[in-house]
Amino acid sequence: MWPLDPSRREVLRFAVSCRVLTLVLQALFNAFIPDHRAEAFSPPRLAPSGSADQLMEGSAHSIPEPLLQLAVDKGYRIAEGNEPRWCSWELPLIYSYIQDVYWNVGFLRYYELKQVPNFLLAAPVAILVTWATWTYVTTHPWLCLTLGMRRSKSDETLEKPDPGFLSPRVFVYLVHAAALLLFGSLCMHVQVLTRFLGSSTPVVYWFPAYLLQHQEPLLRSLETVPWKPLAEDSPPGHNVPRNAIIGLLYNWKACSPVTRCILGYFLTYWLLGLLLHCNFLPWT
Repeated sequence: MWPLDPSRREVLRFAVSCRVLTLVLQALFNAFIPDHRAEAFSPPRLAPSGSADQLMEGSAHSIPEPLLQLAVDKGYRIAEGNEPRWCSWELPLIYSYIQDVYWNVGFLRYYELKQVPNFLLAAPVAILVTWATWTYVTTHPWLCLTLGMRRSKSDETLEKPDPGFLSPRVFVYLVHAAALLLFGSLCMHVQVLTRFLGSSTPVVYWFPAYLLQHQEPLLRSLETVPWKPLAEDSPPGHNVPRNAIIGLLYNWKACSPVTRCILGYFLTYWLLGLLLHCNFLPWT
């Protein structure tokens, strides 16, 4: 039965621990770094001697002339103005209109010099998906050329397909990830590329796991001698934790450069995102 599977119990325990730790850190960050300027989520405040009648009377007042002029200068639509173009479309899609007019979303529109920091923010996940695509295509060129509809003679002679990330069953997920990367990097605001890919394709997580399994000597040591301490890397009196990721963090200095880059990126993104996003600060 599933509850008796030690590996799945370990995965569930690790997932629950990460979620609990995230909630605790979010509560601490909100307590130590409160965002007092986030008035958009606060209810309207009355004067000390105010009442509900005062609030109703204030909402009935007309919009001040300076605000109307500011809206006109910025190209915003006002009640007395002409109706926008999307109202006369055969299929009135306001979201597409807003993206085009106000957000400047379109093919190669975001390729500006001032957007270089946002491209750097999205570079790690873009590199991961590109690297994953190149690794898979160079490993299975015939499978990719035939779109998985025909197998080569060497594949037919194999009794079992390649396990893990290089399995032929991963091909559809890889095509999906590559298409999302291409569309997101050319036609979207590139700073949302990380959460766009992270919430849409498992390749973002499968490929780093594949790299850790095949390029990290410590993990191979843990596989050959499971759950045993590494004498040369561990301090006296300490054991390597049962979870492989915790074990890699515990032996950080002995990890390979690829492992340091992968774990460092994911942990940094998680902590910074948790710190900034829960305090209404800019973060994708």
